[in-house]
Amino acid sequence: MKKYLKSPLLLLLTICFGYFFILMIKITIQYFPFKTDAGFLQIKQTEVTEIPLYLVFFYIHVCSSIFVLLAGFSQFNSTILKKYPKLHQMMGKLYSYTILFLSAPSGFFIGLFANGGLFSKISFVTLATLWFYFTLKGVTAIKNKDVNAHKIFMYRSFALSFSAITLRFWKVVIVTIFHPGPMDVYQIIAWLGWIPNLLIIEYYLYNQSKK
Repeated sequence: MKKYLKSPLLLLLTICFGYFFILMIKITIQYFPFKTDAGFLQIKQTEVTEIPLYLVFFYIHVCSSIFVLLAGFSQFNSTILKKYPKLHQMMGKLYSYTILFLSAPSGFFIGLFANGGLFSKISFVTLATLWFYFTLKGVTAIKNKDVNAHKIFMYRSFALSFSAITLRFWKVVIVTIFHPGPMDVYQIIAWLGWIPNLLIIEYYLYNQSKK
């Protein structure tokens, strides 16, 4: 607790993550028990009815992303890393393999049918590809005992994992302030949801490398 008090930014980030994580759970719950016309799926009925695997990949992505966010956020807890290294490793494996085998591939697939046309599709497919790549590089780095490279790529990986939250945050902000059309919103948040995250992490890593 003292460490959180000494680091207001860390405390603020934890509170924000907690709030949006709970929001993500509420959003996810609305799709159960495996509905085909709830929430986001209401505007994806063409894909649901004409593309047999779309619904399967959608549910894989939605369900697995919750575990990715929770497991990923725990990886940046220094107490867990120092006092409970086995727990850190276990959560890290849950995070990494969920992305590699479930979240990223399913994200790539549903990204091919993203709203907003080709502009949005390119963004979501790129996001899924980079997400897979950064996570894989992080896994191979730690297997090769390269702890520094492991940290770097996992920071990048989680920046993209966090896009599940920032995308929805920017959507609320943009709709509330500017009131754009639905397709315009998707084209904007498709890129705004993850590029700023990655730029922030790259800036952080750059500063760390200079110390």
